[in-house]
Amino acid sequence: MTMWVFGYGSLLWNPGFEPAEAVTATLHGYHRSFCMLSIHHRGTVDEPGLVLALDAADATCTGVAFRVAEADETRVLAELRERELISSAYLEAQVPLALKDGRDVQALAYVINRDHEQYCQYDLEKQAQLIARSVGGRGPNPEYLFNTADHLVMMGIKDPDMAWLVARVRELT
Repeated sequence: MTMWVFGYGSLLWNPGFEPAEAVTATLHGYHRSFCMLSIHHRGTVDEPGLVLALDAADATCTGVAFRVAEADETRVLAELRERELISSAYLEAQVPLALKDGRDVQALAYVINRDHEQYCQYDLEKQAQLIARSVGGRGPNPEYLFNTADHLVMMGIKDPDMAWLVARVRELT
């Protein structure tokens, strides 16, 4: 079976591998949400940041389906697990994607574990406050927000909450 990976946050602009193919894709039953406290990559235990996760909802999430070259599948899976499963706040899942070109594929995706201590639900102002001040092992949290938002805009994906967060975090930093 061909390995596909669904990018909806940092994987959009930093998949960590050279995809054999990249296609805009839609996932039903989830939305992109700043609902995971980041204590490694974009924050610390003492000053957590916020990162995106797929959260189950009556919604859709548009992102990118990356096809992994067969020769790279084992390496890419190991690297993704090291990156995404660092604290077990994400669950590794196979999800059905509708590709923009009409194909349907199963893809690897990282979905928030709502029972994990890093799962959170904050209003936009609190999200902006956390993002504006946090820095982790992969850099400043605002960089993560801005890069993700820029890529969504380039893809023509409108996300009013993301746009509000970008404007507010720019005011705060």
